[in-house]
Amino acid sequence: MGEMTGFQLGVIGALFLSVASSVSIVICNKALMSNLGFPFATTLTSWHLMVTFCTLHVAQRLNFFETKAIDLKTVMLFGILNGVSIGLLNLSLGFNSVGFYQMTKLAIIPFTVLLETLFLNKQFSQKIKFSLFVLIAGVGFASITDLQLNFLGTVLSALAIVTTCVGQILTNTIQKKLNVSSTQLLYQSAPFQAGILFVSGPLVDQCLTKQNVFAYKYSPIVLGFIILSCLIAVSVNFSTFLVIGKTSPVTYQVLGHLKTCLVLGFGYTLLHDPFTERNIIGILVAMLGMGLYSFFCTQESKKKQSIDLSIPQIKEKVTEPLLDGKSLGYQDKESQDAKKSSRDSFV
Repeated sequence: MGEMTGFQLGVIGALFLSVASSVSIVICNKALMSNLGFPFATTLTSWHLMVTFCTLHVAQRLNFFETKAIDLKTVMLFGILNGVSIGLLNLSLGFNSVGFYQMTKLAIIPFTVLLETLFLNKQFSQKIKFSLFVLIAGVGFASITDLQLNFLGTVLSALAIVTTCVGQILTNTIQKKLNVSSTQLLYQSAPFQAGILFVSGPLVDQCLTKQNVFAYKYSPIVLGFIILSCLIAVSVNFSTFLVIGKTSPVTYQVLGHLKTCLVLGFGYTLLHDPFTERNIIGILVAMLGMGLYSFFCTQESKKKQSIDLSIPQIKEKVTEPLLDGKSLGYQDKESQDAKKSSRDSFV
């Protein structure tokens, strides 16, 4: 029970850290890109990952965690896949309307459920599926305002969905199959993620913004926000791997939509973004879906725990007659020996 309580506290802490850091970095990046005119999102992400790796390297040198050997090919492909998925999501945003991009992000949950069902034999109850449907409907109603389709944008969105789902499923699978922590996996994969984005980021950003990141004039305030964004990103990247490792890719996506609702709320409160009745209704429906998802997951978790606890008791009941049988056997043997000795004495 103590271990289970500690695990639950760890999950709650990871969820809180993920929400707090993600909302903080969205607000910071929105100020950096919208107010200060720094539009190079993909290149900024590569800097995030490089700072994350450097921070973890210092922590490892200070013995805050131990490294664990992971197959180089596995880590390299995993890191490159995650880096490519980030680039594709940014390209999807650039070549599609905001509404279609939001729909792309919403499609990640059902596609993740489909992949885990087909390839990992994971079962999702009807209650869980219903709660996810309510959540997606709410977020979609609150955030999707326009849908403009084009062939290139649709292809990029499809590739972004596939790579993101596979990357997040692997984040969970690698940690559990290879018995590595989120910190160990992030530490070893971050250089490859940063490398692929550092090379492709300027090209992607120039394609989307028609500006060169190296020709941009960096003012002190822009540099300050970039540094702040990179520092917050350390917590974002760490908590992402932590949440996916401790829960599941689907739960992480549900958490991501909670962040979307919070960002909409903070945007209205702090940045005075426009807020309509549609946003309010959509957020309330999404919150209902999240509440149902949390409730059903908790119910199923408790049910699984009770089954796991009952298994040893069943085994104990099954083994008791065997023990009794053995003891009876020994008693029979002893009684036979006693009878034999008594006969011998009569002789």
